[in-house]
Amino acid sequence: MEIFHMWDIVSLLGLPMPPSGKSSYYIQCPCCDESPRKRHLNINLQKEVFRCPRCGISGGIFDLYALYTGVARDRVRKELVARLGPPELVTRPKKKIVSQTNEECPLTDVESRHNTYSALLSMLSLAVDHKENLLSRGLKEQDIVRLGYKTTPVVGMSAIAKQLQSDGLYLAGVPGFYRDKNGSWTFVHEKRGILIPVRDRLGRIQGLQIRRDNVSRRKFRWVSSTEMEDGCHAEGWTHLAGIVRPTIVLTEGPMKADVIHALSGLTVLAVPGVNSLTQLQMTLKDLREEGLVEIKTAFDMDFATNHHVQNGYNSLLQLLGDMGFSFGTYLWDPRYKGLDDYIWEYYFQKKSQ
Repeated sequence: MEIFHMWDIVSLLGLPMPPSGKSSYYIQCPCCDESPRKRHLNINLQKEVFRCPRCGISGGIFDLYALYTGVARDRVRKELVARLGPPELVTRPKKKIVSQTNEECPLTDVESRHNTYSALLSMLSLAVDHKENLLSRGLKEQDIVRLGYKTTPVVGMSAIAKQLQSDGLYLAGVPGFYRDKNGSWTFVHEKRGILIPVRDRLGRIQGLQIRRDNVSRRKFRWVSSTEMEDGCHAEGWTHLAGIVRPTIVLTEGPMKADVIHALSGLTVLAVPGVNSLTQLQMTLKDLREEGLVEIKTAFDMDFATNHHVQNGYNSLLQLLGDMGFSFGTYLWDPRYKGLDDYIWEYYFQKKSQ
């Protein structure tokens, strides 16, 4: 005997339709999402189920109808027959649905990410070799503690996730967390390295980067759980080191920004890379409202010789000009690749004299 399908309920309730070709998609959860911009309720047309990983509401076709209409579940079928007719007579549009093995959670709000990441970092430690690496860059021990740098966890990811969940912290929509094959929350197993909190202008942790040990390419990468069950992708967030001032330094990489700020006291804004400017415009709009008027760029000195970097740098200057900012460029001794290296050498030499 035929039954009603999830597509019938979605159409009847007037809920958002899926993107073309998708069988699994997210809409605003009526139970826990405060605005349409937040979308945690997953509807799976192929499996004919729905679930919100944030508040836990879930069910099948009749449950979805009951959730939105308030009709008692045991009366849903009778009401659907009255509204649509018997299931075998329901006319359904032809649709092409592509099966999706893993469903990704939408990114949760920055406050929830900050709370979860802060709790995660508090459970981790910093290895001796990583501490020595940071000290050799010019950071002091109090800087390292303040910044929250830790070593990536090697084992116990599921236990960490379980503890965070029991403490009432959100894991859904936080890049790095996902569900394993048993449906339990866990954290990605990453190559050993230093975890770097990437913070917004309010000091909240938006995401995490890793400085990976013993690699020559892609030394820095985002903590992400994309393409994993209930995982979440990371975005190219900017990172602010220091308080907002009329003039700031713009550089590449959150660790570099932290070191420059610690050594010089300058306020430093970092992008993930000179070719990664997606989030920069939004950040600059917010900072301008808080008094930002001038930007000094300080990218590694190879921007003058590497045409890939030069193209990105030209795009950056175009963006700054279009936004109406005053801007200039710091130049230093090219024997030192980054401004952080140059400042540290200057201070080191000055102290040793």
